[in-house]
Amino acid sequence: MSDSANEYKGKATMEKITSLAKRRGFVFQSSEIYGGQSGAWDYGPLGVELKNRIAQFWWKEMTQLHDDIVGLDAAILMHPRTWEASGHVENFTDPLVDCKKCKARFRTDMVPEENLSAKKCPECEGELTDSRKFNLMFSTHIGPAEDSASLIYIRPETAQGIYVNYKNIIQSNRMKIPFGIAQIGKAFRNEIVTKNFIFRTCEFEQMEMQYFVKPGTDEEWFNEWKKRRWASYEKLGVKMDHLRWHQHGPDELAHYAKDAYDIQYLFPMGWRELEGIHNRTDYDLSRHTEYSGKDMQYIDQENSSERYIPYIIETSAGLTRNVLMTLCDAYDEEKVADKGNDDDSRTVLRFHPTVAPITVAVLPLMKKDGLAELAQDIRSELKEDFATDYDQGGAIGRRYRRQDEAGTPFCVTIDYESKENHSVTLRFRDSMEQVRVNRAELAERLRKEIKEYKRSC
Repeated sequence: MSDSANEYKGKATMEKITSLAKRRGFVFQSSEIYGGQSGAWDYGPLGVELKNRIAQFWWKEMTQLHDDIVGLDAAILMHPRTWEASGHVENFTDPLVDCKKCKARFRTDMVPEENLSAKKCPECEGELTDSRKFNLMFSTHIGPAEDSASLIYIRPETAQGIYVNYKNIIQSNRMKIPFGIAQIGKAFRNEIVTKNFIFRTCEFEQMEMQYFVKPGTDEEWFNEWKKRRWASYEKLGVKMDHLRWHQHGPDELAHYAKDAYDIQYLFPMGWRELEGIHNRTDYDLSRHTEYSGKDMQYIDQENSSERYIPYIIETSAGLTRNVLMTLCDAYDEEKVADKGNDDDSRTVLRFHPTVAPITVAVLPLMKKDGLAELAQDIRSELKEDFATDYDQGGAIGRRYRRQDEAGTPFCVTIDYESKENHSVTLRFRDSMEQVRVNRAELAERLRKEIKEYKRSC
């Protein structure tokens, strides 16, 4: 890939995204009144709606549109032997280095090779310490006594909850290989280096799907799931020139993986992992067989009761990381002519309507003469099927700008003509085009626009 393709050319910066997120109620610093908690963030009214809609889109893509994938919601607290079997107790570590001068701490893989070789800090050029390993799992105790018998881990990933329930789901839902189990849930990692807003945090949510296949077919299914996950981002209207594949080299490949690819996104701070697709082979189920003493083999009753431990193809995406990607990808600034003022500009979030926190805003042109009451009636009609907002404060142009900044794809304006002929003005966020629509046809028109939405800029 050329150097120019590695350069971020969008209008978003992390400073702008962080400022907008707080100003408009997407994301707040956790415990801000006490100075904030590093690595933890709270999702405000618009942020929680955006996060939930991204999760709903993923869940539909994985379960509703696939007859061979079912869902699961496993517990955060699991038997400690789970994490011994998974290799997390032994292997879930990050190599870290510290600067003796400025006291900054870095993951070794994020320090330029020339700095590591020279043991020189990339920020102040002070001396770096030798690399050392640090386990990323949070631990606590369950019960009244704090001793080795009460030790328990707070899960660092959601995948293991799927593996330990794999036989339960086969038996209860009569699943046949190949099949998948999907889960969305929180995970916790004791990240020493947390930065870039919500990109890397100690508490986060994962969207994972584990697809169980017959050994020998794993490479075919691995390639198939790479295609499907790539197509999902295209369907969501993500800028495809901001996505690329990165194959894990021998020094990056996890201890359980036969092959692994990341879908990377070009954030303002550079290319970073968005989602991973991994061929985990039979490592996980074999380890759980060894540590639990339970037989994790699949019995293929349609093939002479053949027994084997399935291979697993994993797709693993960070939900909170997808929120950041969606904010960065949607962010735009443009100059627009408004009442002859060529210098007028707007900040706009070009969310796909499927994930926009607010689908349609209803705006009365004036508060008086019954327009506000009529607008509220129309909003009540739309509430059942769409996420709505109501705003009657300030000039109509200023209200449009507020909705643009919140990423609202459609605005409906009620004016005096609406009282006379039951029509409203439908305004489109991306183009700012305005059309008249009959009130009785409004909901159907909105459904049509959402279904046919294509991002044009």
